[in-house]
Amino acid sequence: MSDPIRIGVVGLGYWGPNLARNFNQLPETELTWCCDADESRHERFAGQFTDARFTTELGDLLADPSLDAVCVATPVPTHHAVARAALQAGKHVFVEKPLAWTAAEARELEALSRSAGRTLMVGHLLRFHPGVVKLRELIDEGELGDVLYVYGNRQNLGVIREDENALWSLGVHDISVVLYLLGDRPVEVSARGESYVRPGVEDVVFGYLKLGSGQIGHLHLSWLDPHKMRKMTVVGSRKMAVFDDMDADRKVTVYDKGPIETAPGKITTHTGDIYVPAVSREEPLRIECRAFAAAIREGGDAHPANAAEGVAVVEVLEAMQRSLELGGATVVLEPATA
Repeated sequence: MSDPIRIGVVGLGYWGPNLARNFNQLPETELTWCCDADESRHERFAGQFTDARFTTELGDLLADPSLDAVCVATPVPTHHAVARAALQAGKHVFVEKPLAWTAAEARELEALSRSAGRTLMVGHLLRFHPGVVKLRELIDEGELGDVLYVYGNRQNLGVIREDENALWSLGVHDISVVLYLLGDRPVEVSARGESYVRPGVEDVVFGYLKLGSGQIGHLHLSWLDPHKMRKMTVVGSRKMAVFDDMDADRKVTVYDKGPIETAPGKITTHTGDIYVPAVSREEPLRIECRAFAAAIREGGDAHPANAAEGVAVVEVLEAMQRSLELGGATVVLEPATA
């Protein structure tokens, strides 16, 4: 068996400890460094990650020739600088979502990873969720017929943020899923939102994506809502399916419902069986961390949540933000460059 991939985690705030835990437990990886500017966090996690070295300096990780990869779990505005430094030091890089704060920064990181011959992966966690993967399998198998549209609900009465709106805080999850399920990037987007609690920070956002095929995606994003919802619905020409992350037992439900033509020009609807396909209960974050290790070993960029996917999501986020600022005007996306 090959030696485990040696990984250092940068950022031990909200999500970094979860990444460190998985990299510490997987047989494919070895957590060798933990980096955070706050030394009190070193004390908090030293007993949990006993084989890792702790530091306040990113340079200590980058100067270690035995370190294979860096996991970036720092605040979003720092993603670009930390990931760039790691790639320039010859390390493989995992970046928590979104890949960067701007599309230009994201594209620069993608180009740098290609020129350096290093894996660059983005933490689009739901891309690895067994329930979302099951939705994609149903689509690929033709079980739902032609996909007409997809919509997501990500709502809660949650943290009222100061530094990012509901689009950037919540939308990155569902945008990555919509692009994955529809299998393409949109040609145009729009978004409307309102700031009810903090001026200039939208608490609720409604987003719209349209593909060249005519398929659409719709997002309802809010941290000012009475319901805690984490759903994605796929409406097909034959059947419909729902991924509900809040349901412990029914992560995916398939509904045999849809329109049918009973005679030329006459359309009605049909309702058949409802069934719940089996879905793995494995922790999505564990799957994601294992996928990063596999991507490093196998090379290339044909892995889930690769740099190109990361760029596409940031491009949509940036275009939707522009639409928000324009009062919901349609924003056309430039064709993807090779």
